[in-house]
Amino acid sequence: MTAAPLPRHPKIEVDVDADLARALLAEQHPDLAHLPLHGRTHGWDNLTWRLGDDLALRFPVRAVSAELVEREQRWLPLLADRVPVPLPVPLRVGRPGARYPWSWSVVPWLRGDTVAATEPASRTAWAAQLADALSALHTPAPRDAPPSPHRGVPLADRHDVVTARFTAATPHVDALRAAWRDGLAAAPWAGPAVWLHGDPHPGNLVSRDGALAGLLDFGDLTSGDPASDLATAWLTFDADGRAAFRARCDALRGWDDATWLRARAWAAALVPVLLAHPDEYPLMAAVGRHAAAQLAPR
Repeated sequence: MTAAPLPRHPKIEVDVDADLARALLAEQHPDLAHLPLHGRTHGWDNLTWRLGDDLALRFPVRAVSAELVEREQRWLPLLADRVPVPLPVPLRVGRPGARYPWSWSVVPWLRGDTVAATEPASRTAWAAQLADALSALHTPAPRDAPPSPHRGVPLADRHDVVTARFTAATPHVDALRAAWRDGLAAAPWAGPAVWLHGDPHPGNLVSRDGALAGLLDFGDLTSGDPASDLATAWLTFDADGRAAFRARCDALRGWDDATWLRARAWAAALVPVLLAHPDEYPLMAAVGRHAAAQLAPR
């Protein structure tokens, strides 16, 4: 996976520099402590050090993120076999201690390019692969699947929060508001709660040599309405890629028009979130602008 420059994290609570990462390895996984650390990156919730050529260390950087890593540690080993693309299933678990307060993971390094840094037109080549991966995941989840108030829930539950984020400064805001209204008016999800990735935007996808090479960051793993995940149709693809993605999803899962209207509403809801910190996360801001343009009338 190609490393992006380390952004300024607006809410970081605990940093993990090379000395701390090395000390934690020496204490808990000493057989890995000789491997070089390089390519430090982080997103909103976690920081990643690349370890040697084939591994990475994944550390939460704030208290609310700690549960998300534990979620990956519990559930990814059970889900990975059903998804036909590589997932960063934890290989080793790090425990909280005096030096660092939360659980952390040693995961495989998935080679390729962060999709957010690639041209949208190039993604059509693997649109059906992403549909295969999400369709394989979107099966009924057990009752003890991790809950989320932010993903997979009825759109009405998010209405006040989402509409407050739409402002005059939001690109194509009228189209986003219309997409949200259409989703609210659509029939709600009436099926069983299915497993959801929770956040399959282009920053959490890896491509390589014209193929989908990995699905990252399952910290928002939850269950509910599949429309939440299907929003990636607008976040990730252009019109051609979206058509290929939808056709494959419909062939595998038979989603109805109401599901796609809700998915479109979810995409609209995520635009202001992706645009919230353009200086710290320019790639995510670019995803937000792309999605807004895809949702606008043509």
